[in-house]
Amino acid sequence: MDSDNGFSGSGTAKAPRRQIAVAGARFCPDKNGVGQGSTLFQRPSNTVWYMSLTRIDGMDAAIDLSDPSKALDLSNIRYQLIRLEDTITFHLIERVQFPLNATIYDAKALPIPCSNLAMPAHISLADYMLSETERLHSLVRRYDSPDEYPFFPPVLQRPTLQPLKYPKILHANDVNVNARIKEKYIHEILPEACRNFNRGDRGEAAENYGSSAVCDVNVLHALSRRIHFGKFVAESKFQKETERFVKLIKAEDRAGIDAAITDAKVEQTVLERLRLKAKTYGTDPSLSTTGQAGVKINVDAVVQMYAQVVIPLTKLVEVEYLMQRLKGTEWE
Repeated sequence: MDSDNGFSGSGTAKAPRRQIAVAGARFCPDKNGVGQGSTLFQRPSNTVWYMSLTRIDGMDAAIDLSDPSKALDLSNIRYQLIRLEDTITFHLIERVQFPLNATIYDAKALPIPCSNLAMPAHISLADYMLSETERLHSLVRRYDSPDEYPFFPPVLQRPTLQPLKYPKILHANDVNVNARIKEKYIHEILPEACRNFNRGDRGEAAENYGSSAVCDVNVLHALSRRIHFGKFVAESKFQKETERFVKLIKAEDRAGIDAAITDAKVEQTVLERLRLKAKTYGTDPSLSTTGQAGVKINVDAVVQMYAQVVIPLTKLVEVEYLMQRLKGTEWE
């Protein structure tokens, strides 16, 4: 264990084998407000802990989902997307302090019993943490928000809080690319971003499986929200150039729609901004170092994540949303 980063408080009982539910973990705040507990859940570095707060239900201060005109204003959307760049980068920095830990994505290598009848009897640790988090967050309205999309819809529960009243912002659609996001995250993003610790997997008793899975939940939810925000972009563009998009949609011209929503200069600006952010956020300002020695994350991997996953999947969401945009309308 990397005890200097871990929940290593003395006198805290270790969780029994396989009882890995959050409800079974003991959590006591320390003087830094972070907490102590078993080594299953290792404390992430203090570098970006303050950025790990998550909005659960809607009404984000950066974009008012209660007001369609504000929610579909491209300048507001752009600001929200830039904020999500920060969120994704910080969460990924937290994740890559641990090895890849491929075992947590394999239900056969580390099977976790699942009592939810909508799920298989045994699932991977990563899926367990993700599905249980979504089940819990659904109770406080997270997935009532039009900008949140679950990875495991069958586990969602009826909220215990009264529903928030959202106006209709997006056209009815069933576009959800979370399965692709998770696949690419596990097989493309993490292998490039995670540091090589020059050792093999030391097994459940020695590796930070729990910490890795917790960090994965944060990264995946941030990626999902960023990518599915493409629906707001698409709706805004549709309302501005309705005639143009109606023609393309009726012709089922996906390539034409893709070309209409693409701005290569903006994409390049995003990648350049991501490179600067990854290098800046991943460097301890107290270290007077040059080069890559003090950088906590592979900057190229962050840029590659956006270039090869985030931007292409966002445009896929936009195209598929627009392909459903005419259903039930005067243009159908």
